[in-house]
Amino acid sequence: MSASDPRLAGLAPEVVATLHAGARALRDGRLPQALALLADAQRQAPQHPEPLRYLALAQLQGRRTEAAVALLRQALGLAPGDALLHSDLAAALAASGDAEAALAGWRHAVALDPTLMSAWFNLGRNLQQQGDTAEAIIALERACALAPQALPPRVLLGDALVHAGRFAEAAGHYRAALAVHPACGDAWRGLSNIKTLPLESGDAARLQIQLARPDVTASDRIAMLYALGKLEEDRGRHAEALAAFSAANAQQKALTPWSADAFRAYMQQALAATATLPAPLDPRLGEEVIFIVGLPRSGSTLFEQILAAHPQVEGASELPDLGIVIQQESRRRGVPYPQWVAQASAEDWHRLGREYLARTARWRQRRPRHTDKQPDNWKHAGILRAMLPGATIIETRRDPLETAWSCFKQPFYSQPHFANDMADIALYMQGCAHAMQQWRARDPARIRLHVYEDLLAAPEARIRVLLADCGLPFDPACLDFHRAGRSVRTASAAQVRQPLRADTARALAYGLLLEPLLALLQLPPPL
Repeated sequence: MSASDPRLAGLAPEVVATLHAGARALRDGRLPQALALLADAQRQAPQHPEPLRYLALAQLQGRRTEAAVALLRQALGLAPGDALLHSDLAAALAASGDAEAALAGWRHAVALDPTLMSAWFNLGRNLQQQGDTAEAIIALERACALAPQALPPRVLLGDALVHAGRFAEAAGHYRAALAVHPACGDAWRGLSNIKTLPLESGDAARLQIQLARPDVTASDRIAMLYALGKLEEDRGRHAEALAAFSAANAQQKALTPWSADAFRAYMQQALAATATLPAPLDPRLGEEVIFIVGLPRSGSTLFEQILAAHPQVEGASELPDLGIVIQQESRRRGVPYPQWVAQASAEDWHRLGREYLARTARWRQRRPRHTDKQPDNWKHAGILRAMLPGATIIETRRDPLETAWSCFKQPFYSQPHFANDMADIALYMQGCAHAMQQWRARDPARIRLHVYEDLLAAPEARIRVLLADCGLPFDPACLDFHRAGRSVRTASAAQVRQPLRADTARALAYGLLLEPLLALLQLPPPL
């Protein structure tokens, strides 16, 4: 913000000074001071939209989304054709959970001002989150054209192209970001996540140069260490790869610690709370849904890709909705999950199931059923026989050593914090297997176990069983799952666009280097 900013035209100098002070406080994280200053500026100029806009941004930073929406609508009453106001209102609506209204707001903003890069970026980012990858790519390309040196739209465009299966183009955009900022961790993460494209021969030297810099941020350094680990693994230098992955995980664990004791306590509570649940009011509620649960890197994306090739199934990828519904109920009750489970009635579970179905209805607009492959949903598998009793739950498993090692070396965008320590990985895997075994025994008709290695050994036979477990007729398109043109928004996006391969195992090549991890996996579950 500068005094010559045309958005400040018509404001008295003393109001501009107050607005500047409030904006600086907001930038520096001094929210109470920012709110006071910006409210003062708005009182001094009640008929000008800019103080209202900044006050709304401060309310949004304080997570007061309703207040932010009201202020921005008030500002738009003063300047209805202001594209930036429409874009900011869209951001507030998105924060309040109204995704469709937010998308409409950003579309209107770019129609009013096609040069507004931030609106194109936010439109593309949110379209991508909604799974509209093709339209997201168009929006992000516009953002990159308007700001060629900006990193966020460039990296996000690379991500969207990966999800669309356009890997060479994606790599080009990640490298364009690296040309601007050679230590851009998100660009290195994107390159290393294209599992079917090895990093270039000169990347090792480039990574070492950047890692030697003292001014690299922790997040960038961690991402580059993961990329270096993948590069060394691809070159067959397994000791060097293990060292890089171990360094990345140690640094990430220091930033995001994980409590084994809290995990044990949670699982004990969840198993006890779900032992007895009321009979459902509607045993068919949720039969549109196929949950795919289990550990990250256990083959869940592959199983989803097979199901999504079926003409009756929409592959929705990793949806947050089940967790959000449970979190909202916990807030409503003022009691954390799963402590309130025993008090929930059949009517409560029916209500929560319908809330989930309402939140996910958009995924059933083209096809009658959808998948939800949020791996973390396994923690809620025990309540689904009451909440969504008609749903199918497919638990995926892969060789424990391969799964554990793949988690340890994966630079997750949304980091599962257990994956930063080999002992934590082993505990988490054992806890998952132990809990799912009990929940499967309680609901054997709906919770089915599918093993990645069995699929590799007998693809057609296992695909037929998978479809039958989901109540789906066999369709030959599922055998050619790799040809499906859907958006795949996970780290396995490149792998599932290839036919089944039996040579994807990586852990055994490390030999004795992974003996400590193997020993941890063989311990009995401490639950």
